[in-house]
Amino acid sequence: MGRFRYNNTIKVVFANGVTDQISPSLLDSLISSRRVEQFKRSDGWAEIGVDPIRGMGGLHYDGGDRRLN
Repeated sequence: MGRFRYNNTIKVVFANGVTDQISPSLLDSLISSRRVEQFKRSDGWAEIGVDPIRGMGGLHYDGGDRRLN
């Protein structure tokens, strides 16, 4: 039976064009400092300033507040 190995890194493209893999804990700070231009999600590449990024604002949510339940 094969072993399952979880790769806990995120592929990124830095502002200088270099591609690398980083720890997920570094992603937010690298985005905030504008050192990363893209990062790989499970559904493809996300481009900073183009694609919606969690915690960076975005469209207003018009649904109910589930936290009140």
